[in-house]
Amino acid sequence: MRAATRGDGEVGEDVTANVRTIHSIPLKLRGKAPALLEVRGEIFMTRAAFEKMNRRQAEAGERLFINPRNTAAGAVRQLDPKVTAQRPLTFSAYGYGVMRGLKLPRRHSELLDAIEAFGLPVDRRRKVVHGAEGLIAYHALIREQRAALPFDIDGVVYKVNDLGLQRELGNVAREPRWAIAHKYPPQEEVTEVQAIEVQVGRTGTLTPVAKLKPVFVGGVTVGNATLHNEDELRRKDVWVGDTVVVRRAGDVIPEIVTVRKPGSRRPEDRFVMPASCPVCGSPVARVAGEAATRCTGGLYCKAQRKQTLLHFAGRRAMDIEGLGDKLVDQLVERELVRNPADLYRLDASTLENLERMGEKSAANVLANIERSRRAELHRFVYALGIPGVGEEVAKLLAGHFVTLQAFLQAEWPALMADKEAVRKDNAQRRRRGEPMRDVPLEGIGPELAEAIDKFVHEPHNRQVVDRLAEAVEVGAATRRSGKSGMTFVLTGSLEGMTREEAREALEARGHKVAASVSKKTDYVVAGVEAGAKLEQAKSLGVPVIDEAKLREILRSGDGQA
Repeated sequence: MRAATRGDGEVGEDVTANVRTIHSIPLKLRGKAPALLEVRGEIFMTRAAFEKMNRRQAEAGERLFINPRNTAAGAVRQLDPKVTAQRPLTFSAYGYGVMRGLKLPRRHSELLDAIEAFGLPVDRRRKVVHGAEGLIAYHALIREQRAALPFDIDGVVYKVNDLGLQRELGNVAREPRWAIAHKYPPQEEVTEVQAIEVQVGRTGTLTPVAKLKPVFVGGVTVGNATLHNEDELRRKDVWVGDTVVVRRAGDVIPEIVTVRKPGSRRPEDRFVMPASCPVCGSPVARVAGEAATRCTGGLYCKAQRKQTLLHFAGRRAMDIEGLGDKLVDQLVERELVRNPADLYRLDASTLENLERMGEKSAANVLANIERSRRAELHRFVYALGIPGVGEEVAKLLAGHFVTLQAFLQAEWPALMADKEAVRKDNAQRRRRGEPMRDVPLEGIGPELAEAIDKFVHEPHNRQVVDRLAEAVEVGAATRRSGKSGMTFVLTGSLEGMTREEAREALEARGHKVAASVSKKTDYVVAGVEAGAKLEQAKSLGVPVIDEAKLREILRSGDGQA
């Protein structure tokens, strides 16, 4: 009925028409199917199919594709399903999101068996093993078979088999605690460093990049390799002219492993980090305790502009659909958009004159920009791209300051001093057996506070932020500190909503959702097959509520069951 890409983990692209062209995915399930089933898996291309497709491309005088992975990813996101249908894609299921109308199996292995019985392809090399020895033996077995596999892999995945334990373990950010990848050593090749240049990233980080004599590594031709930062470059002692060993970290990012043979080592061949940004000329600075050297130009720096705009428009930020790489490239190159605030000055005639942007496409982009004029505070703060401020920190900041004005006017040195004073007071309270005070901005240390302070008060950045504040209506957040916020722990599966939906609903009302039960927990919400957290709640005397009581709390918003 529907197919979507993984996207940001919550919202993906609708690729239903394209996925319906993949022959290995049935249009109807076999046997007694559940009322609702969301299957998660991987769309890929076998080596043989890729080589056959490239032979057809060569015969037709068309360009050849580089590797199966990128080709498969591009095929899934094609605008024309007819193009996708011409690409030899296949599918392998590895998990589920929702299953309703049938009893959910107790084990992941049984679930995959059921998905396979419905007619969906599941890799037959899966295996249930016990203990570390079983895992290592399986890893070694697949490593022996790796070269003979019909597709490329970079490792194997270990998963906790018990679905109840999976729910107990939960996720951290977008990664499950109940699964981990065990990678194989990446392919390595030898080549020569021809130059070392500096690239400037979204947050202003200056990254030394080695320009290499092209070499074929892990399925692609590599001409550049990251040297990460100045400390890493010095540790590896890389100079222009050196013969080096190169690999693709995680089979993706090319990097230099070590120097195989030093070159002539003339003084001019030794890399020196520039004192000013090579693009905008702003001074560069290195924060104490960090390896990164950063341009201080912020949103003013043109080199940072493209990635800044893409980050600003991202789904977890301002969620401006249609503002992708190619469009942003044109906007930046033609100097139409110098910072995110300029997006809100774009008009139809400007967009329609760009390549691959007709009247309808331009109207869609403008409509999406218009929708983004109303934003939650944590999304707005995250969208600014402040170094060190990810989604969770942005939520913490929004919960503390509540309004954008309060955030922008914050006196960070005083806040950090207050925080330290509360910590010292709590130490004395602990000794006296008195109740603890809430520590303001728990999770934000002095280095991050200094980075936020510098970003907000940098003149170019502040000018852009002020313009954005005029263009966007930033909603006030619910304060998450003090007596109004309660601490909840979720355990087991809920019938009417996912645990992620429950967490977001609670946080939106100013409550905190913790991963573990403690004496400070106000309520444990117990769903179906609740596990160890339920027992912990009972032993600590923490109130336990069901989904119905949770819904009452969400409706009332006062945290009282």
